[in-house]
Amino acid sequence: MSHSSGIGELPTHQYVWVDSLFTHKEPHGWLPAVWYGLVAMPGRCWGCTVLLESGACYRNLPPHALAISPMPEPIWTPQDAQRWDCYGYDFSTLQYRYLSELDVEVRLKDRILAGRYLFSVAPLRDGFSQCPEQAKEFTFVALDNGRMTVQPTNYIRFHERSFTTAVPGSPFPHGLRRQAEIYSCE
Repeated sequence: MSHSSGIGELPTHQYVWVDSLFTHKEPHGWLPAVWYGLVAMPGRCWGCTVLLESGACYRNLPPHALAISPMPEPIWTPQDAQRWDCYGYDFSTLQYRYLSELDVEVRLKDRILAGRYLFSVAPLRDGFSQCPEQAKEFTFVALDNGRMTVQPTNYIRFHERSFTTAVPGSPFPHGLRRQAEIYSCE
């Protein structure tokens, strides 16, 4: 787990591909890269820090500039890649062992896509995170279409074959109450 103020590490590095439209004056397709860091700035997409095969490091690439496979879905917008902008500078990265590599369904604005859990990021010390009904973790998901998306937990459904009962493709849970209380023992 990494706690950071604006810049942090992933729980484990990820092998990805980067769209050279974001990195080169003369783009030439998808480039292999190692994704190892994150940048958070309020009102912006998450920034991804990668190492290219050439040895160059790129900081602050938006999630829609990265792919999980060399042949991803061709059209991928910032809105597909991320539901909300970052809340603030402070965050903690973590990879829940129990959720690691679980299959997930992600509810985007216009469709539901399948993928697998990568890791989570919990924003800290900002106006949204201090308020229980607004506090959410961002879940990073590798999608089966070769892309990545970053969604709050209420737009993700996990499939754990030995425990969960929801069948892929069935309606998402509804009727759940949002936490609105702050609890204290003193």
